Amino acid sequence: MKVFSFESLEVWKEVKLLTKEIYILTKKFPDSEKFGLVSQIRRATVSVSSNIAEGSARNSAKDQAHFYQIAFSSLMEVLSQLLISVELNFIQENELQLQRESISNIAFKLNALRAASLKRLKN
Repeated sequence: MKVFSFESLEVWKEVKLLTKEIYILTKKFPDSEKFGLVSQIRRATVSVSSNIAEGSARNSAKDQAHFYQIAFSSLMEVLSQLLISVELNFIQENELQLQRESISNIAFKLNALRAASLKRLKN
């Protein structure tokens, strides 16, 4: 079976794991949040992996960098929503810290991926 380039990216693999963790974490949110915060945080997390995949399929370095920037922005949206979830007592601080560590690692790798794309633009 053919493996597409994004499937080989370490950052995409980490986002896939984060997405799984977010889905598990949000299962315990109140039912009243099913169409609110639960839906929003899940969509944002899926958006990160989707934009990495889409960026990796682009031919121009400028387009790639653009999609990696969008992925980074969605990742920050996830972090914001997790912080709000703690404030609302939907998750505990220790649960946030576990996800925050993953988010930090992913953010670093996304920035490196974007920088590599932009460097190719200059060359």
